[in-house]
Amino acid sequence: MKKIKFSTQVNASSQKVYETMLGLNNKNTYEQWTAEFNPTSTYEGSWNKGEKMYFVGTDENGKKGGMISEIAENIPSKFVSIRHYGILDGDYEITSGEQVEKWAGSLENYSLTENNGVTTVEIELDTDDNYADYFNNTWPKALNKLKEISENQ
Repeated sequence: MKKIKFSTQVNASSQKVYETMLGLNNKNTYEQWTAEFNPTSTYEGSWNKGEKMYFVGTDENGKKGGMISEIAENIPSKFVSIRHYGILDGDYEITSGEQVEKWAGSLENYSLTENNGVTTVEIELDTDDNYADYFNNTWPKALNKLKEISENQ
């Protein structure tokens, strides 16, 4: 596992970016920026600390799949930490074994810092080398979409 980082500056308050990022007022805002990873991306669960969360989408055959995670921390408008620990394969939860052992326990951290109405969003995540190129290509697109949505609502 290695840590990779991404950041962007958004011309909006940290509260606005936080609400948009998590889809708190309208789940569609979350789905819009995460569509860069999967056009059907959504979540099922709660953003409250300690809660279980499914980050899911459907594949080309309409089968649901994704990550099983826990909200490790949620400090509104400042910091969100997600600990991934399993895979959702249809309705089946895989939380042990070869498919998950390489990355189980990995973190995805979001830090938001506001200064004079401009919010810096920093993402730091643990990744397997096999996904580094994908994330290096996709995260900047997703952050640009989050910036666009946050600034235009």
